[in-house]
Amino acid sequence: SMALLRQTYLDAHWYRAQDPKPFTDRSLIALLATRELPQIFEARDWLSLLRADSVGDEFGIQFLIKGGGDEYRRIDAVRQSGAALILALDFPKPPDVADPWETRRVSLVDMKHWELAPGNPAAIAAAGIPFALTSAGDAENFWSNLRVAIERGLDESQALASLTTQPASMLGLSDRLGALKPGAIANVLITSKPLFDKGAVVEENWVQGKRFVLSPHPSDHAGRYELRVGEKSYELTVGGEPGKPEGTIPAPAAEPADGDPANEKSAADKIKVEIRFDDGLVSLRFAPAKDAAPIRLNGWISAGRWRGRGQLGDGSWVSWSAEPLPDSGDAAEAEDEDKDEEIAAEAGPITYPFAPYGWVEPPAAEPLLIKNATVWTLEDAGMIEGGDVLIRDGRIAAVGRGLTASEARVIDADGKHLTPGIIDEHAHIALSGVNDVAANSGMVRMEDVVDSEDVNIYRNLAGGVTAAQLLHGSANPIGGQSALVKLRWGALPREMLIEGADGFIKFALGENVKRSRNNASIRYPQSRMGVEQVFRDAFTQARDYRARWADYEALPRRERARTLPPRRDLALDAMVEILERERFITCHSYVQSEINMLMHVAEDFGFRVNTFTHILEGYKVADLMAAHGAGASTFADWWAYKWEVRYAIPYNPALMSEAGVTVAVNSDSREMSRRLNQEAAKAVKYGGMSEVEALKLVTLNPAKLLHLDDRMGSIREGKDADLVLWSDHPLSIDARPQTTLVDGVAYFDAERDRELRAQIRAERARLIEKLAKAKGKGNGEKGAGGKPPRVWQCDSLHGYEYLDVLEVRS
Repeated sequence: SMALLRQTYLDAHWYRAQDPKPFTDRSLIALLATRELPQIFEARDWLSLLRADSVGDEFGIQFLIKGGGDEYRRIDAVRQSGAALILALDFPKPPDVADPWETRRVSLVDMKHWELAPGNPAAIAAAGIPFALTSAGDAENFWSNLRVAIERGLDESQALASLTTQPASMLGLSDRLGALKPGAIANVLITSKPLFDKGAVVEENWVQGKRFVLSPHPSDHAGRYELRVGEKSYELTVGGEPGKPEGTIPAPAAEPADGDPANEKSAADKIKVEIRFDDGLVSLRFAPAKDAAPIRLNGWISAGRWRGRGQLGDGSWVSWSAEPLPDSGDAAEAEDEDKDEEIAAEAGPITYPFAPYGWVEPPAAEPLLIKNATVWTLEDAGMIEGGDVLIRDGRIAAVGRGLTASEARVIDADGKHLTPGIIDEHAHIALSGVNDVAANSGMVRMEDVVDSEDVNIYRNLAGGVTAAQLLHGSANPIGGQSALVKLRWGALPREMLIEGADGFIKFALGENVKRSRNNASIRYPQSRMGVEQVFRDAFTQARDYRARWADYEALPRRERARTLPPRRDLALDAMVEILERERFITCHSYVQSEINMLMHVAEDFGFRVNTFTHILEGYKVADLMAAHGAGASTFADWWAYKWEVRYAIPYNPALMSEAGVTVAVNSDSREMSRRLNQEAAKAVKYGGMSEVEALKLVTLNPAKLLHLDDRMGSIREGKDADLVLWSDHPLSIDARPQTTLVDGVAYFDAERDRELRAQIRAERARLIEKLAKAKGKGNGEKGAGGKPPRVWQCDSLHGYEYLDVLEVRS
């Protein structure tokens, strides 16, 4: 979607410059004709808001953005976008927590959002972000929800501005709308009491100077009154529905007949009073007793008091009045308000990310000295027993023995092992989507859909992973551009990206691409021959595209200024980057014939395939891969999960390594990525690899494949301090990361993890208690549990793949 939006704006810019137009495109004509109007972008959450804003920044557009109601989670980033917001007051209903077993399915995030979402408008206002309110989403409860937002800190003047001056300003109509001032259109509201007061009713609505008198809401006059008619007094109670007021007075007690208690009439019985309100006037009609002639009263309302003249049942005229009585419901209403305040009070903290195990205060790097560890340098220094590593400013400052640093916090690692951080060359965690299905989707960028809130980031840190390549899936031959990230838990998506990293792109071969397991698919290609042709067509088009741009850029400056440039094509831009060796291919692959085919295609077009991933038949063509210069990122011992992996063997990593191929072991799984150290250890068992070379399969070798080995993958002075302190030998099944450092920051620590688990249990208990108090307050409930998080695999499309709910909700 983002790639299409970017391409559309590029096309509009190019089309606008064409004179005469080479063809008629009504969509682009319409887009260009309205380009000066406010452009409104609907974003479902704060992540989408930032994505929309990034597209706007690229093309010089400041979108008005309709938010998703969770902007409070990243209020600073939202403010930095510079966007004015449109907010719906569609607050979540409290989950049902009556059943303790079912309550386990309610995520902590959902409970915290229920608690904090009503404070979102106040947080936005406090941040100085301009916003307007809309009734979209929950129009029926708009006013009651707005009053809740005011209770949660939204100033009434800001609330009024969000309904008047601010939307007028956002739409460029401040000269005519939004304020009572000379020259403005006469759009006016008249209300029974201050607009945001409970029970306030819009009595008149003036539109362009035309008066519309609305039926008063009975709640405007609801309550108890002392009704005096001549010398008699009655207790009048007024209620009813909008436009249908209802009144009652107590019926008089009947005299018992011959002492028969059965003939007694309770004073609690009511007599109906007919009431009509009409533009400040009031009329009443009632019979004061059974079989009595009706009393008819007419009068007016002033300052909440009623008075006038009327006729008794005998036709005589009488004066009457009605004075409000103290409302017996005040105490109950005050009690309800106390409950509202209790529910609003003591809200839990906002964490970064807004998920379990998040930070209340983001962590920072500090000088560290790790002493007395078994240091696996994976460099010429080898393994250092009783070694020390000094970290300053997020980098490794020194490696050796007997190091000292007075300013550094010392970690005694006696009996523990220190290794470089694990790098997952092939991952799909922390993404909001993974596949597109066009034959060539080289225009899509995974960096656009990084999801920094995914708890799998934390879980991977708990497994010693510090960096990953987040890949497009394998549903098509030419996939999207990769995102290379460090697992900076709590950072924004853009802050997770590895600065200055080379660009990569996902290609794919085999069953997933030709859709052999989807009989309903009619998309080209549907054969392995067709897959090859997609590659050759794309690179042929890219070569021609590059030539057109080269011809244009070769023109003399004055002539180039008079010549229109070629049309930009984002997919072909990516193909040209591959031809120019500025973007590098990671290719999903299994079968030796296709592996060989893609190397031939690359050589025909003058570049090299960087990495074959999965590559379970790589042992058959390892010599050709080494000669070509391709690396391999494979599984340790996966096989038999589909037909084209039937020749997979667990000796594959070792055999490819022996042939001179740089080999890594990857996960392609949000679960296996947490134990890649154990996957690497399998190469010792099956392939006889040394422990050092086996550990390189998940550290230094993937760093080489991603062109990051000058910065990470081994322990050497000057490299990034991406390190893991293990409780045991890192290739042992008993090994557990004690601390995982990224850029010298301890994003995972086993001791802190234990504390966080206790805090999470306490926070859940607090919220469950608060939810229980909210039950039955008229704000609705939903069943416990919801859709679990999406779990992306290589071949995932747009549906959900569900995990065990209790596991993902932890």
